[in-house]
Amino acid sequence: MSKYAVIDLEMCNVPKELRKGTYRRASEIIQIGAVLLDENLEIEDSFMTYVSPEYGFVDDFIKNLTGITQKDVQGAPDLREALQAFAEWLPAGVTVVSWSMTDALQIQREAEAKNITIGGLEEILDNWVDSQKLFAEKMHSTRCYKLSEALVAADIIYEDGAHDGLVDAHNTALLFAKMLREPELVLNKYYKNAITGEESSSGFCLGSLFAGLDLSGLAVA
Repeated sequence: MSKYAVIDLEMCNVPKELRKGTYRRASEIIQIGAVLLDENLEIEDSFMTYVSPEYGFVDDFIKNLTGITQKDVQGAPDLREALQAFAEWLPAGVTVVSWSMTDALQIQREAEAKNITIGGLEEILDNWVDSQKLFAEKMHSTRCYKLSEALVAADIIYEDGAHDGLVDAHNTALLFAKMLREPELVLNKYYKNAITGEESSSGFCLGSLFAGLDLSGLAVA
């Protein structure tokens, strides 16, 4: 069985007036978080680095969303150094996984715009696994589920941490491992009843399951 590295990125905005020259993208990576799943699908290691943006900056919106500050990224490795460190951390033959393909596309497009070449990066991107798509397949659905809903649906006790790259990578890894272990994904019984339109004797519904929960905190952009 292969090893898997589950990754999550956090990004800052690049204002329109700062999108100059070859860099015309609206965002830049400011954090890389990842966890490594061993052959038994258990978490055996983790990786985290902040990344210093070249064009954008951590504004109040991103600070409030992620908890990352401009001070955190000042003096941090630039993207070339961060990706090199990440690539060196990965064991040979590992498959990289994320929630949706957004992070893979961000790495690919930002690296191209900044003329960054990292040995093995192209192979990593070519073999990337979209766990959001896998979850939808397990649910026999075409929906694009938020990570927060998927974790509740799969009955996973997850670590809370709004848009922290390492926390989201950890939570995604728990869900990904469960999906690989279970040919037919075992769902939270209350969630399953709610989505099939059934109600328990207590009158439970989907709204009750999520009542009081801030599900936006773990949603991956």
